[in-house]
Amino acid sequence: MRIGLLGAGFIGMFYTMALHDKRGRDKVTVVYSRTRESAEKFARQWNVPHATTSMREAIEHDEVDVVIVGLPNHLHKEAVLAAAAAGKPVMCTKPLGRNAAEALEMLNAVEAAGVFAAYLEDLVYMPKTLKALKSVRGGAIGDVLWVRSRETHPGPHSDWFWNPELSGGGALVDMGCHCIEIARSFIGKDIRPVEVVCWADTQVHPIEPEDHAIGLVRYENGAIGQFEVSWVFRGGMDLRDEVAGSEGTIWLNHWLRTGMEMFTAGGEKEYVAEKAESATGWLFPVGDETSALGYVDMFDDVLGALENSREPVETFYDGYVVNAIMDAAYRSCESRKWEPVELAVWRGRENVENIAVRREYDDDHFLVKRERMPDGSTKVILRNKATGEISQRID
Repeated sequence: MRIGLLGAGFIGMFYTMALHDKRGRDKVTVVYSRTRESAEKFARQWNVPHATTSMREAIEHDEVDVVIVGLPNHLHKEAVLAAAAAGKPVMCTKPLGRNAAEALEMLNAVEAAGVFAAYLEDLVYMPKTLKALKSVRGGAIGDVLWVRSRETHPGPHSDWFWNPELSGGGALVDMGCHCIEIARSFIGKDIRPVEVVCWADTQVHPIEPEDHAIGLVRYENGAIGQFEVSWVFRGGMDLRDEVAGSEGTIWLNHWLRTGMEMFTAGGEKEYVAEKAESATGWLFPVGDETSALGYVDMFDDVLGALENSREPVETFYDGYVVNAIMDAAYRSCESRKWEPVELAVWRGRENVENIAVRREYDDDHFLVKRERMPDGSTKVILRNKATGEISQRID
């Protein structure tokens, strides 16, 4: 694949590292930046043949087979609509839009043009997440009841993130999109998100948007997705997920416990890891960031999907649903109430059954809990089907 990369910043660097170093057969042939200096510097660093400050030139270039959008949020719609108009396959970084209206406009544009589109949600592709998803889909933990996803760090690296007119919000839109889609993936993306309750505030930074947010998303089947995001967390980047099922639990720690821990009093002179705040003391280096953050598997999926005319794991429709959930979260922050998720288009299942489990004990009782006691006996807590009375007995 010959790639037209829109954006020569931080995310463009990670994308190019994954594309050039891993899949191998792909190549960024054109890079676009809004400044000539950035475009040319990026082209020299990554051996890209063409650099330009014209978005249209990059998209329509004869040596571009697919367009990858790695631009600030306020430029996503312009870039996607231009790629659709040019008939070029397009892949867009997260979040798809600053809000659901923008995301829906982009979804409609690529579908009307009949072009391939993929939503570049890398954290769904992290190796531990892929392994956990396989276990969940194999029934290892039963029905998924609750997913907690957390991403926190000391704040983003570029000025536009901190400007809500450009970004669409603060920590919620920046990182909540990751956490929401991780939860959707475990719960089931065909299960409709119904309503959201969210708290957000600006606790530390002298900025307008929120630098901390916590929310709950209730799904039609009764499952709950919980997101925790922050730009005020100190100590690096904390990426953790917990999945609770009716028959088991999964804990994932992706970043601060990487399997490599190092203490240095003299100071680490090399790069440690994304968002690492210190080069001394206890450090948690990451062996291969592009793989650990999901970029390698993400591009293997999306480019493989394009080559084989199939749908990628993450689509523009997924990006639209995530934006709709975040819109509801922002409304909840204002109303201080549960707010409905407003989806003009829903492509999942309808009228799904609730996942509430009732375990039979005997003809008259449901089993509440069975527990092995210290003396070796087994105690059971029961509920009478007719009266609702709770009782206990030793089996």
